[in-house]
This record gives sequence, structure tokens and C-alpha cells, in this order.
Amino acid sequence: MDKGIYGRRDRLVQEKEHDPYRETEKWPEPTVCTRCGALFTEGRWTWGEAPVDANRVVCPACQRTEDNYPAGFLELKGGFLASHGKEILNLIRNEEKQEKELHPMERIMNIEEGEEKLSITTTGIHIARRIGEAVNRAYQGDLSFSYGDGDKTIRLAWSRDR
Repeated sequence: MDKGIYGRRDRLVQEKEHDPYRETEKWPEPTVCTRCGALFTEGRWTWGEAPVDANRVVCPACQRTEDNYPAGFLELKGGFLASHGKEILNLIRNEEKQEKELHPMERIMNIEEGEEKLSITTTGIHIARRIGEAVNRAYQGDLSFSYGDGDKTIRLAWSRDR
């Protein structure tokens, strides 16, 4: 291949990081989400009463949900799930409630139930890992996870047959 007159090949420079939902600039304070009511104040998203004159936007979690662009993927499967599905779902909802209370941008987007299988998508990687680890702590089984896309996504798989 010809290296050209400068002795090097042209190359495509890859962006170090690209996440369309990552906030690169701070929102004006206060800012409120028009969908969920989360409030950006003191440099972070929280829950609270928004002033009447607050800036109005769609927060990153609501935008991710609207675009169906999850950051976390969790798949639970096995015979144990079939016989303990309701209590596992209660555990999952309790974990979501606790995480979402402290971190409004960490939410469950969708739960699909199948026979001996649950597929969960989340707006953030932390809630997905928290749920996977909580299920594994409570019910044992086999849990594995891997990060992707430069640690911007996570995939977890949990299984238990009996």
C-alpha cells in the first residue's frame, strides 16, 4: 500500500467515546424532565419539586426509554425461575425502587416474561448489575456479566435449574 509523500497511511481516527445519552455539558439549574419530573439541581439529577421557572427538557433516562436504546441487558432463565417467578419479580422491583430513589437516571425500561425466562432492559449499567447481583445473592445460581462498548453497556445472564 502506498504510504504517500509523508510516509504514513491515512487512517480513520476513532472517537474515544461516543454515547449519545452521556451528558457532556451541565444543564442549566434548575432543569426538570417534562416526562418523569426528575430535577437537575446542584449538578445532579434528583427527585424534588421543580420551581415554576425551571428549564424543561427530556432527561437522558426518558430519552433512552423513548428511543429503546438500553444500556443494561439482563436475562434470567431456568426451571427455578418458573417456580419462583413472582418472588423474583418482587425482588427486582424492590431493587429498582431503591436504586431509582437515589439515582433517577437508573431505571428498568422493559421486562419481558417467557416460560422459564425473564429479559430485562435498563437505562443504566449500575441498576442492571445491582439486580443481577441481588437475584444471585438471594437465590444463588450462575451469574455472568460482560461490559461492552467501552463500558457503556452491560450484559448479565443468570440461571438456575432447580
